[in-house]
Amino acid sequence: MARYTGPSCRLCRREGVELFLKGERCYTDKCGIKRRSYPPGQHGQGRIKVSDYGVQLREKQKVRRIYGILENQFRGYFEMADRMKGVTGENLLFILERRLDNVAYRLGFATSRDEARQLVRHGHFTLNGRKVNIPSIQVKAGDVLQLREKSRKIAAISESLEGVVRRGIPQWLELEKDAFKGTVKLLPVREDITMPIQEQLIVELYSK
Repeated sequence: MARYTGPSCRLCRREGVELFLKGERCYTDKCGIKRRSYPPGQHGQGRIKVSDYGVQLREKQKVRRIYGILENQFRGYFEMADRMKGVTGENLLFILERRLDNVAYRLGFATSRDEARQLVRHGHFTLNGRKVNIPSIQVKAGDVLQLREKSRKIAAISESLEGVVRRGIPQWLELEKDAFKGTVKLLPVREDITMPIQEQLIVELYSK
């Protein structure tokens, strides 16, 4: 499967906002955007005039990078959101939030979405009692995600769960830390997505 393998901090600097792609490092002074807040490249510190299209493109790229989605899949999610009832931009964010790897990250089993995606792919979780290894599965209200018995001694997962207080768990999810289990209480609403995202710009970009 194709995926981005370059430096994560470069993506944050390009978008001009912390995307929290490197887990705990993003909360320290080693964070790339805290050390160099300008875009990467030889023209990064220059004065660049951005068109309306450029603003829309940057917003789309930012959301894609937050959730670790490549362009074709992201476009597919947009088309799915456009067919759903309701506001297209919000529907798109809800689809991304309900991905299994994002839910594992939000519950605190991993310090980043990339790490959560790897844990899911390696079969460390069960969903409603059945082993899963597909990160893109869409969870539903009432679904139960649980770490498998043999995976509970992994140090990285335990350390991530200890630091979950700093990130916080959204209201639509519930974590039973001692049981290594999380429950989808409700479907997410717009207020649960706290990253600085202007989804309407993405709708405008794809509507051209």
